[in-house]
Amino acid sequence: MLGGALAGCDRAPRTLEGGFTGIDMARGHALRDLLATGTLPAPAVVRRAQVVIAGGGVAGLAAARSLRLAGVDDFALLELEDAPGGNSRGGQVNGIACPLGAHYLPVPGDDAREVQDLLEELGLRERVAGRWQYDERYLVHSPQERLFFEGAWQEGLLPVQGVQGVGEATLAQYRRFAERVQALGKAARFAMPMLKSLDAKRPLAPTHQALDAITFAAWLDQEGLDDPRLRWYLDYCCRDDYGAGTARVSAWAGIHYFASRHGFHAPGDAAAEDREGVLTWPEGNGWLTQRLAAPLHDGGQLRTACSVLRITEGPRGVQVDAFNHATDSVERWQAQRCIVALPVFMAARVVQSPPAFLRQAAQRLSWAPWLVANIHIDAPLTDRPGAAPAWDNVLYGDANPGGLGYVDAGHQRLDPRAVLAGPTVLSYYQALGDVPQARAQLATQPWTHWAQATLAALSVPHPDLPRRATRVDITRYGHAMSIPTPGVLGFLSQIGLQPLPNKRKQLSNGERAAWLPTPTTARLAFAHSDWSGYSVFEEAFTRGHGAGLAVAR
Repeated sequence: MLGGALAGCDRAPRTLEGGFTGIDMARGHALRDLLATGTLPAPAVVRRAQVVIAGGGVAGLAAARSLRLAGVDDFALLELEDAPGGNSRGGQVNGIACPLGAHYLPVPGDDAREVQDLLEELGLRERVAGRWQYDERYLVHSPQERLFFEGAWQEGLLPVQGVQGVGEATLAQYRRFAERVQALGKAARFAMPMLKSLDAKRPLAPTHQALDAITFAAWLDQEGLDDPRLRWYLDYCCRDDYGAGTARVSAWAGIHYFASRHGFHAPGDAAAEDREGVLTWPEGNGWLTQRLAAPLHDGGQLRTACSVLRITEGPRGVQVDAFNHATDSVERWQAQRCIVALPVFMAARVVQSPPAFLRQAAQRLSWAPWLVANIHIDAPLTDRPGAAPAWDNVLYGDANPGGLGYVDAGHQRLDPRAVLAGPTVLSYYQALGDVPQARAQLATQPWTHWAQATLAALSVPHPDLPRRATRVDITRYGHAMSIPTPGVLGFLSQIGLQPLPNKRKQLSNGERAAWLPTPTTARLAFAHSDWSGYSVFEEAFTRGHGAGLAVAR
């Protein structure tokens, strides 16, 4: 229980409930320690399937979907946690749905056709009078985002208060950065997902090579873009998508954030009509992963609480040993093929005699820890002057290291009375890729440590938060996402580019089944956003979709 010092001095201290939820770090660490012994228990049972999918995050779920669409139903998906979804899972606090990780999906462009097809399948988009329209219930309702800046809330996340007049130099740098993003986007293709820009017949574009060679911060320095407000915003964007700031991610990643989607637009400049289109749900992207997992529940293909211990590729098949936490025993799966939808560092541990590209990737990549604090409040908070409460609420110069602000899980509710007067859950995010010893802190610090820091940070714009908060649930990710550091793009762009023979032309639902870059061996296909160098839904889903097609040929 946490109370006392955090409660308002004009009221009796409130006892705050809470704890850790979501990811079972102890289970993951137990798996790590077991693998380190080099000796595994003998299997208690042997099972068989045509395909085994190791890992039930977005990539693993996407692979399962593409297998089903390709006519392959004899498969099993093994997932470490008690529920699938990876860092795109949802939960509840005091009965109110909220995200435990990723919480939105930008309206996908035409490079993400596989994601577009999924959204159409789920009824989220349809063609009306020759144009695609999205279900407005799931597009972020206005107001979408605001920034707490210089003691007041402003609309949007790019700092603009005081820019006019004395801030003309800031505005000029905003415009110059916009011009550079546009110019670089014309010089080379920036695609979302990035794998759509890879071509076995052409080397990485010179523009991409140059940007991949240095950090984003170094590139900004070279360009003379040193305005502190611009630099804060760009650092925030990098931490939001990549888990680390401009001093660590590559310049390619920094430009890719904008050029692959909606670009960058200075205040007052014209912007594309649909550039701010964002899909979201109270439970975040857990809404998507729950629907991807539903047919696997129904078909008996999903096996949760199963830690993959060893994957052995042989000339006639694949053998997968997994620890079933429900039965406290090892199961052996024998299959023709295996889709390894695990983070690269874990895949390198469990795949026996791993291919060189897997060993090298595990050595090359680095991962950002992440934290989500879901705060239940019993009534709306008192607000500072300025813009109205929004879905996404960010603090300029958040005192909490790595703080990214919070989203209101109740923002999408259609009942205005509930929005204006009822309880809700605020989901606060911390990207810890730049915080020293962050992974060790996540493993050792009590939940109250993180709750106190979160409430203290958000009490600046919301002084009554400690009186309104009734519960704080903390979700920890020791390896939430890979960080696109300099050189990562050049390394990953050379892996999995050889098209496979006998590729399928069309799936059962009419989807296009074009070849997608996929790292493979004779019987293994690797599917995870790590193979793109950073973690967003479009990358993970497309990687999984491609791996499913690769083994179903």
